[in-house]
Amino acid sequence: MLAISIDWGLLYERIFSPGGAFWKALATTVGIAVVSETFGIILGFVTWLSSRSRWWPIRAVTYAYMLAFRGTPLVVQVFFIYFGTNLFLGFALFPREIVVFGLEVPGAVLAGVVALSLNEGAYMSEIIRAGIDAVDRGQMESALSVGMTRRLAMRRIILPQAARIIVPPLGNQFNYMLKGTSLLAFIGVYELFRDAQLLYARNFQPVEVFIGVAFWYLLLTTLWSLVQVQIERRLGASERGEEEPWSKRLLGIEAESRI
Repeated sequence: MLAISIDWGLLYERIFSPGGAFWKALATTVGIAVVSETFGIILGFVTWLSSRSRWWPIRAVTYAYMLAFRGTPLVVQVFFIYFGTNLFLGFALFPREIVVFGLEVPGAVLAGVVALSLNEGAYMSEIIRAGIDAVDRGQMESALSVGMTRRLAMRRIILPQAARIIVPPLGNQFNYMLKGTSLLAFIGVYELFRDAQLLYARNFQPVEVFIGVAFWYLLLTTLWSLVQVQIERRLGASERGEEEPWSKRLLGIEAESRI
């Protein structure tokens, strides 16, 4: 039987004192996730609107987009957008460095954000559709009957109620986004997983390095889950009551019966 020898000093360092390059990688991971999720939500809403268009070419393009991005692996999409678009267009859509609002952004980061946003938009469109469809259609009819326009009724009546249904799966999608950023390591983005890869290439100690990076991913997703619980309570998104234990919300563990 093989005995695994763990370098506890290295593991401690990776968790409690990882160094400056690590913090830059962590900031990149969180930044990419936030920006990609934001654009994904916007794109999801636009996609939902397009799927309701009266013009069939718009609906056809929308359904083709959703089919392509829901039906293929995210890592394939990342590679295709970063490498494939340059080949198809005949010029470098994502060069080595791009200046965005005065900041130099690596082209791989921009390509990663585009890929993650497009992937997220395809899923968010369905989440938004389900949330809006869950609101009783009679409420729109009532709003129209008192003189509201369809746009005003959507903004003041339908969307606030739909948000209570959309928030829980949206929060879960952001957790997936945080973990999905790790795939950008394969196109050279210096984020958490890339930082771990490069350290492993130097010391050949995979157990300590990848336990360390797993700890940080777990910490990020747990912290976001706690924030999500508070957002849901503020919006009244959870119908299971304010006394629901955190273990049930985060881990799916039922509280012990007190009968």
